[in-house]
Amino acid sequence: MTILGDLRVIDAATLFAGPSAAMMLGDFGADVIKIEHPRRGDPSRGHGASAGGVGLWWKTLARNKRTAAVDLSRAEGQEILRRLCERSDVLIENFRPGTLERWDLDPEDLLKLNPRLIVARMTGFGQHGPMARQPGFGTLAEAMSGFAAMTGRPDGPPTLPPLALADGIAGLAMSYAIMLALHARERTGRGQVIDLAIIEPIMGLLGPQMTAYKALGVVPRRTGNRSSSNAPRNTYRTRDGRWLAISTSAQPIAERVVTLVGRPDLVEQPWFATGQGRVQHVDELDEAVASWIAERDAAEVVARFEEAQAAVAPIYDVTDIAQDPQYEALGTFVELPDEELGTVTMQNVMFRLSDTPGEIRWPGRPLGRDTDEVLDELDYSREHVAELREAGVIA
Repeated sequence: MTILGDLRVIDAATLFAGPSAAMMLGDFGADVIKIEHPRRGDPSRGHGASAGGVGLWWKTLARNKRTAAVDLSRAEGQEILRRLCERSDVLIENFRPGTLERWDLDPEDLLKLNPRLIVARMTGFGQHGPMARQPGFGTLAEAMSGFAAMTGRPDGPPTLPPLALADGIAGLAMSYAIMLALHARERTGRGQVIDLAIIEPIMGLLGPQMTAYKALGVVPRRTGNRSSSNAPRNTYRTRDGRWLAISTSAQPIAERVVTLVGRPDLVEQPWFATGQGRVQHVDELDEAVASWIAERDAAEVVARFEEAQAAVAPIYDVTDIAQDPQYEALGTFVELPDEELGTVTMQNVMFRLSDTPGEIRWPGRPLGRDTDEVLDELDYSREHVAELREAGVIA
């Protein structure tokens, strides 16, 4: 049983945030129709590594989606989208505010065509406000949310993540918002419009920075790999050159760590009883942990930490991930047949449901792979489809 198998989702968004939300719905069975420009395709096709000219990021981002190539800037393409919206549950879009309205696809008009439709609008800065119509990307959200300001070494510059972090978080938030709207529809019978600004979800994961600022005037500062809430918490290098990460968020774990590294006396200090107290003595704690770890190989350190029931993990790159037995036990990766590459490996659905599990049915498909099938479902004749293709409206 696919839990979302009765849903049809139109993914008319580009790049990462909106398409990520659609991907998550598709993982649990939703019929996701990806709308792409008939000549350019989705820009994510050209991002990252490629094999034989085929983008690998696309293979993951567009998994479980049917792809229809339609030019939405053309009147005939807009009519296709209207007819899709009449027969769909969700439309995900990330055009600049005002674009749908300029194309005579105002969400309010779409809701008149289909009162049960969920219109999920995802933009950098939301639908209103002085920056609403400016181009917005995840990088700008990482900058404006406070993330970059608190990331990096204390004596270094603000640091951006080497991945589409804000987009990924926004995609998770949008998939959640869509499910809430669908649940509400079960009660009211009506769809609604979702307005999600990419600058907001990432801010929500940074902790109560505004709460602390308003109450205490606290401005978060860069701490490198250290934490402003507890210590010791850092990355430490072993004798054989491996890097390990340690967390002591829980008080008993902190006590076990310092006892293990030969400093049980620190546990008796009054300041050790709280995370904030330990942060005030972070240099002493880090020195004790770092010097102990530096005298031992990684395997010994991990084994000793496990015996002491303290929290430690090796710093992995993808080569380590590929051979880790925990990921293998979880089934974190799956190899799939692919019509362009033969086979492709990607991360599986990100969580497991006992009764209604998700599934990756196919990787991202070639441009326009399902255009004819989608238009056939909309009752377009073969002759009309041929005319649209000749005119460049579809591919």
